[in-house]
Amino acid sequence: MNVRQSQLTLAGNQINPPPDPPPDPPPLPTTRYQGSKSKIVKWIWENIKNIEFETVLDAFGGTGIVGYFLKNKGKQVFYNDLLKFNYYIGTALIENDAVRLSEAETDFLLQPHPDIDYPSFIQDTFADVYYTDAENRWLDMVVQNIENLDGFYKRTLAYYALFQACIIKRPYNLFHRKNLYIRTSNVKRSFGNKAAWDRPFEEHFLNFVNEANRCVFSNRKRNKALNLNAFNLEGDFDLVYIDTPYISKDGVGVDYLEFYHFLEGIVNYPRWKGMIDYRSKHRRIKLKNKKSIWCDKSKIRTAFDEIFKKFQGATIVVSYRSDGIPSVEKLIKLLEKYKNTVKWVRYGDYKYVLSNNCSAECLLIGVG
Repeated sequence: MNVRQSQLTLAGNQINPPPDPPPDPPPLPTTRYQGSKSKIVKWIWENIKNIEFETVLDAFGGTGIVGYFLKNKGKQVFYNDLLKFNYYIGTALIENDAVRLSEAETDFLLQPHPDIDYPSFIQDTFADVYYTDAENRWLDMVVQNIENLDGFYKRTLAYYALFQACIIKRPYNLFHRKNLYIRTSNVKRSFGNKAAWDRPFEEHFLNFVNEANRCVFSNRKRNKALNLNAFNLEGDFDLVYIDTPYISKDGVGVDYLEFYHFLEGIVNYPRWKGMIDYRSKHRRIKLKNKKSIWCDKSKIRTAFDEIFKKFQGATIVVSYRSDGIPSVEKLIKLLEKYKNTVKWVRYGDYKYVLSNNCSAECLLIGVG
């Protein structure tokens, strides 16, 4: 009898072998997105894992890190974000459970094709704003090639890779000002990663295609990505996770459209020309209405009250900052209007990108 057989025999009786260990979970996607919870998502999970829930709404999904992590934990995830480019990320990594980009499809994306018409909108509109002329030509080409891929999931995977490539080549990882000169000036720098800025778009893109492909998996649940205003979401969810834009103690709100308008333009390429505020040096997208209610300190308390009321039938989990407006204490009182029990925990000092202050990350949990 060999060693393996002897391990399966006890007192003369054959016993079943131990089950194979579960496969390693796919890696979390990398992100350089303002306000991403990638560094604390495991802490969030530790504080909610004992709550009984099977369905979860990630109402302000952003990078999709929290929704993706919960998908990894076997939950049925409904991801939502108002920005279309974020919705594409949620579709690629959360709703999509099997589709990947092949090597041939990736090669197709990286070269011009005689039967495809290539506009020069980015070249003409964003010269000397974010990228070099050659890089702008490359972007115009790749966007058109992506649109010629067969299948929405494949296109969203390719866009995910393109978004990440665009972000990694930007100082501050943002599109909030015209500052190509920061990349191109021959000066000593105390911040940023010039090697990443100067690395070819194609190299970054290939790396992120590989990352996206590795992140595709099925948790045997029908997960869904949505592109709606959170107040218009309908459905019954066991748990609703809320991570809205923050307003700092100084009354300054985080405007994600302002920070990432270039990516939002890419996924609206045919309409992009009519969306731009040409008075701005960095060619931002015009706001359809006034600034977001989540960026208005005179309205955000009402916004939280409405969102808590809307989802009062679910367990409500809120990511928040200790220096936010409204205060944590006021937010707890609002949540107590709709939930029998509210607790909150602090992560500790956590420095946000582009922030000079340390702020405690808080998690508010309302149940019952």
